[in-house]
Amino acid sequence: MLVVMNSHATEKDIQRVALFIESKGFKTLISHGEARTVVHAIGVKDEVDQRDFELLHGVDEVIRLSTNYKLAARASQGKDTIVEVNGVKFGDKYTGLIAGPCTIESYDQMDETAQELAESNVKIIRGGAFKPRTSPYAFQGLGEEGLKIIRSVADNHGMAVTSEIMEVSQLEIFEKYVDILQVGARNMQNFNLLKELGHAHKPVILKRGLSSTYEEWLMSAEYIMAGGNNQVILCERGIRTFEKYTRNTLDLTAIPVIKKLSHLPIIVDPSHATGLRDKVEPMSRAAVAAGCDGLIIEVHYDPDRAVCDGAQSLYPWQYDLLYKQIKQIAPIVGKEII
Repeated sequence: MLVVMNSHATEKDIQRVALFIESKGFKTLISHGEARTVVHAIGVKDEVDQRDFELLHGVDEVIRLSTNYKLAARASQGKDTIVEVNGVKFGDKYTGLIAGPCTIESYDQMDETAQELAESNVKIIRGGAFKPRTSPYAFQGLGEEGLKIIRSVADNHGMAVTSEIMEVSQLEIFEKYVDILQVGARNMQNFNLLKELGHAHKPVILKRGLSSTYEEWLMSAEYIMAGGNNQVILCERGIRTFEKYTRNTLDLTAIPVIKKLSHLPIIVDPSHATGLRDKVEPMSRAAVAAGCDGLIIEVHYDPDRAVCDGAQSLYPWQYDLLYKQIKQIAPIVGKEII
């Protein structure tokens, strides 16, 4: 339930309303917007007469939400959430870009890739330090040493860092080295991790699970937001279907659907979705044309020698060409790439 305050409501009015809501057994969260302040009544309770709230001083209207994701729902705030990192914006009219290799292999590999990407105006670099792999015998990443490498390289090139966190115990070291915490598809419903990320003071990229519905995805975002962290970026990375030609099936329908259901920004990972280098570029263009709020793309300076996922990684020259193409596409759909 959302209690929307009118434009004349004072801070005392807002706090009085919050206390009254809490007396009814709800938790509260106050969102201050440019045009209005909303007091969120969070919790599942028996029937409550909303007139009790409508009559409180300073209240404009009370909105009952039919969804279980209260904070992530579009109705919970009047405008799109914008997440900004290192001058890159995701959400509303902005389409942010993230690029880098699948995994951190060495300092030289990261530095050479970052140098190439910097020429294409990349300001956020990705790279896995802990790799959740299907096979226990596959390369599992460099761990904390990898995070030190990507942090050092990013600092040298004026970039921010995003990397995938796998479990709660890693949060302390990730907060030292990483600017955007990334939750992979396999951990989308790792609720203990999501709860802890709700207390983190960094943006979170939440990837959609392999077989997850839109509602399940938004409910996972709700776990993070319920902890107080509203800086959530949803990431469509393909779902598992019967088709085996591509690694996954990229569901671009998620872009308009999520934009209708939620105010959170949604970005697309065409690399993991397709698994094929020659499919990454057309699907990136299609995602921007559909109005996505960002792309996260795998790029390696020498993908043929990559430790993992070389087949889905672009060469730097391919990324540069793609960057120029999507810069032209974005304005057509009212978006801006900085």
